[in-house]
Amino acid sequence: MHSIGTPADVEQASGSEDTVSFTVKGSGETLVLDNCAVIVAGYTGRDAHAVQEHIDELAAIGIAPPPQVPMFYPVELASVTSSESVSVVGERTSGEIEPLYIRHGGRYFLGLASDHTDRELEAIDIPRSKAACPKPVGREIIEIPDLSTFSLDDARARSWVDGELYQEGTLSNLRTPSNVIELLIENHGRNDEDFLCLGGTLPVIGGAFKYGTEWKLELALDENTILTHTYRITEGN
Repeated sequence: MHSIGTPADVEQASGSEDTVSFTVKGSGETLVLDNCAVIVAGYTGRDAHAVQEHIDELAAIGIAPPPQVPMFYPVELASVTSSESVSVVGERTSGEIEPLYIRHGGRYFLGLASDHTDRELEAIDIPRSKAACPKPVGREIIEIPDLSTFSLDDARARSWVDGELYQEGTLSNLRTPSNVIELLIENHGRNDEDFLCLGGTLPVIGGAFKYGTEWKLELALDENTILTHTYRITEGN
């Protein structure tokens, strides 16, 4: 088994807050993306009825329903980081494991990300809550040979908070990578632009957010291909 991990010394590419780099597993190729769009996809469940039930639950606690499903929330490229130390503001922030879809030069890649979010702000303004926190990503990625047939249905995602299992399951309940990307391009005119897109998550165990310090992410495509990333948060001003 080989594990696709994150070197301790990796951060954003040096010299620019508007550049992020990845290493392609297998070839060792370095991808450098600059001035590209970064999108967090929300409400990406495959079961429309279940998604609507979730929207109704959120509405019951005062969170306004989205104007469309799925939703695509833009964030700054400068918020994307593969550092193992991440600074956040506030005590009630938490992450969620997500597949990361990358388009660069017309090619597609899969990575790993955490949609770290300000949960207090989320109850008031979801787009601002997404933009308020860094988006940790793993440095190494794999190339997607054919997006139209690429499936994550059998991929198993897990996350831990301070060593306690927080999320676990397959990604079969999410919209397919090709569907998410198709809708992103169709509704937001991305055309041939490079982009990073966080593709959705799975429920947290027990249904309640946790606000720990160390976050570990793991996405296993099969027993030989495992994407991982670990980061610790510190409170900034």
